[in-house]
Amino acid sequence: MAAAPPTPSTTDDGGARLTSGARRLSALTMLSRLLGLVREQVFAITLGAGVYSDAFLAAFRIPNLLRDLFAEGALSTAFVPTYIATLRRESRAAAFALANRVMSTLTIYLGLVALVGIAFPEPVVRLVATGFSSEKAALCATLVQIMMPFLPTISLAVVAMGALNAERKFTAPGLASSMFNLVAITGGVAVWLWGPSPEAAVMTWAVLTLGGGLAQLAVQVPSLWRLGFRPRLRPDLWLRDPGTRRIATLMAPATLGVAAVQVNVVINSSFASLISDGALSWLSYAFRLMQLPIGVFGVAVGTTTLTQLADDAAGEDWDRMRETLQRGLRMVLFLTVPSTVGLALLGVPIVRLIYEHGKFSHHATIETARALSGYAIGLVAYAAIKVVAPAFYALGRTRVPLIASVSAVAANLIWNVLTFRRFGHVGLAVGTSLAALVNAGILVFAFEMQIRGFVSRQLLVPFLKILIAAGVMAAAVWATTSRLELLPGAGTVDAAIKALVPIAVGVGVYFITARALRLQEATTLLKRIR
Repeated sequence: MAAAPPTPSTTDDGGARLTSGARRLSALTMLSRLLGLVREQVFAITLGAGVYSDAFLAAFRIPNLLRDLFAEGALSTAFVPTYIATLRRESRAAAFALANRVMSTLTIYLGLVALVGIAFPEPVVRLVATGFSSEKAALCATLVQIMMPFLPTISLAVVAMGALNAERKFTAPGLASSMFNLVAITGGVAVWLWGPSPEAAVMTWAVLTLGGGLAQLAVQVPSLWRLGFRPRLRPDLWLRDPGTRRIATLMAPATLGVAAVQVNVVINSSFASLISDGALSWLSYAFRLMQLPIGVFGVAVGTTTLTQLADDAAGEDWDRMRETLQRGLRMVLFLTVPSTVGLALLGVPIVRLIYEHGKFSHHATIETARALSGYAIGLVAYAAIKVVAPAFYALGRTRVPLIASVSAVAANLIWNVLTFRRFGHVGLAVGTSLAALVNAGILVFAFEMQIRGFVSRQLLVPFLKILIAAGVMAAAVWATTSRLELLPGAGTVDAAIKALVPIAVGVGVYFITARALRLQEATTLLKRIR
């Protein structure tokens, strides 16, 4: 067996380099989120919320769904540990050979999926947009054909990202998502200045999506090349190699878990297509805004909690594991309960500031804000899932998150069938929140059954204090917004004042009240800020 190659983790300064890389990756991730918001703004300016934006978003559903199922989450989770194990136990050449086998196999399998989508786009459209008119469905089918190659391209980018992260090369993978956004922003601004017909504009956005996927891959190629990686066609279609077989085995439960969540997305798209032109777009814009606090708070707390949960489970220290999860969940509640209040009360000012430009009308602002209020109901549950679900993976009980996800899909489907005609797109947003509440409720109940004492005074008393602080904040935000909305002016500066001033007031009042109630999380966060 070849000696393990020197990696940063085996050198004396490995810990320092890892910490530095984590900080750099966090900064690049934040940059990507900000650029993603700008991309959404440019998209709204050029396409608004109507026939063309609906067609684009529906066409992107399937390649995006398959990407989430087979690429970003499941593949990266399975590929990175297998690559690292091969690197340490065998050699860097063996690890590169593994990466080439995975890339080649993905290119063939997902390339075939893309070809099928290109040849037969109509069934794809009927799946994601049942209610589209014939003209709208034809436009959506053309967009599907343009964007299907995005799937194998982005999958290759994910493998490259996994290999570089395993080699402790964080900058290029961290820049990958930003490159996607930069391509879209640059092209979108060009579309805005060019001022083409709506048909040409939406076609351009489809091409930009494919170009963004290529940019995500291209930005990582130089770093891989410097490491010595050379692309080779080495397909392992029947998974005979132990490494690729292990990756496939690890991907299976992760893919099933993600699938349940993504099925909800397809279900809601199909129902939204039956409501009206613009409904799918209103939901998409609102969901993007709701995802911001989840990404910033839920994912961050979940990531930092996961390592400690794994250590506690490995040592069978159940008391400490319970305390770790309680601490993580308290922090999530402290951050997302006021976010829920803010999104519900400030939906119109926030949407107006971010999106109401160009082709995005005031009517679209109102409808998007209504959808945002529906999504806000489930914000706390969504973020809590990011913290509680990893505890079951640490315990080796992978079926519990899967059962919770499937139950959430069932709840969402039943709710939509019963209510979408009455409540429209807002009802679909509420159904998504209901699904998150069911998911989180099952996870919390199952963890309480596994480790007694989780739902206890240590969790419930801080939660009650958080609710009180959020209530005081809500009153302050409502009073501030009511007065600001009476002011004349409809420019960007006026929109910024009407959105940002209530946010600043709400944050200040919330933290002051939380400190007065002696909430430990408020003190902890203020210390970190200082």
